[in-house]
Amino acid sequence: MRNGPWRSESEAGIRSAPQWKRWYRTIFISDTHLGTSGCKAELLADFLAHNHCQTLYLVGDIIDGWRLKQNWSWNKAHTAVLNLILRKAATGTRVIYVPGNHDEAFRDYCGLMFGGVELKRESIHETADGRRLLVTHGDQFDRVISCARWLAFLGDAAYDYALMLNDVFNVVRCWLGLPYWSLSAYLKHRVKKIVSYIGSFEQILAREAKTRGFDGVVAGHIHHAETKFIDGVLYCNNGDWVESCTALTEDAHGGLKIVQWREFAAGETVAVRPAAIAIQPDYAAA
Repeated sequence: MRNGPWRSESEAGIRSAPQWKRWYRTIFISDTHLGTSGCKAELLADFLAHNHCQTLYLVGDIIDGWRLKQNWSWNKAHTAVLNLILRKAATGTRVIYVPGNHDEAFRDYCGLMFGGVELKRESIHETADGRRLLVTHGDQFDRVISCARWLAFLGDAAYDYALMLNDVFNVVRCWLGLPYWSLSAYLKHRVKKIVSYIGSFEQILAREAKTRGFDGVVAGHIHHAETKFIDGVLYCNNGDWVESCTALTEDAHGGLKIVQWREFAAGETVAVRPAAIAIQPDYAAA
């Protein structure tokens, strides 16, 4: 048991906490891309303010270092996100940062701690029900990143253009009184080559976790939130805070859910998509 203010739910009075505050054993977020105009920093800050946890994993691409030399975009909401993370670290939350390819400069400092935040190239998380999960951003298993880095930069530029179109599209939807809807995510998940790429990425990560004796893997990188079993291995992806605004959460019993944070919590409007299979460890042995 880690030293600090965290106790059992009954001891900590979690059940009696205000409804607009949610408590989790673990929260995993990734691909926030702070420093870009596409980052939904306001929603992310709102999520961090209303959701508390014992352990917070930052699973890569938190600060977008690829934008430092061009198109750097930073405002008060981005600063608020960093302040909230550091405040959590200072008040008893264990914060583990696993850098990705967009913030790969931090990999030189893995093994160190800054402001109460632990930097690790990868991490091992044990759920409340005893499952061991490999936590990694996942870019090292991306053939495009590892074999054709120039193509990755080209794809990143195209993705930014798609996000710009997405913003224009949603301004029009707002004028019409319609809710936010991600055109870029819709198009991405219907292009056969991209769907095939996502499937290949998932298979490779599941195989890596299985080879190394883990029960599952938690990753980011591809901006596609998902929880499922692949060949008996639990595969979880946190999604992103550019399109989907999703996080992976673990409750006190080891149950895992993907939380989608679309509206500000003051209105009690948060959509939760349960990962039903993720809380059935016996399935993995079937």
